[in-house]
Amino acid sequence: MSAPSPAESIGPADANADVASLPYEQAREQLVGVVQRLEAGQVPLEEALKLWERGEALAARCQSWLDDARARLAAVADAGHADTADDSGAPGNHASTPF
Repeated sequence: MSAPSPAESIGPADANADVASLPYEQAREQLVGVVQRLEAGQVPLEEALKLWERGEALAARCQSWLDDARARLAAVADAGHADTADDSGAPGNHASTPF
């Protein structure tokens, strides 16, 4: 039996370690490419499995970015609501009036 090649000795987590540092747009673009290749059905099984694992890592990265963005927006919105609530009782303040 021969020794595994360096590519074979790298586990799925190691092979996708770069995903953690990708910006959202790049992770999404790569994910779209992975999906297109898998949907085309023209890759051998072993490569398809590696693509699937990379796609899972890319999807998780994208979701993490979106969750973080949602939390940041909620924090800004909550801070904005707290500011307007503090001033809403002041005479002449029409901050809560939409027009």
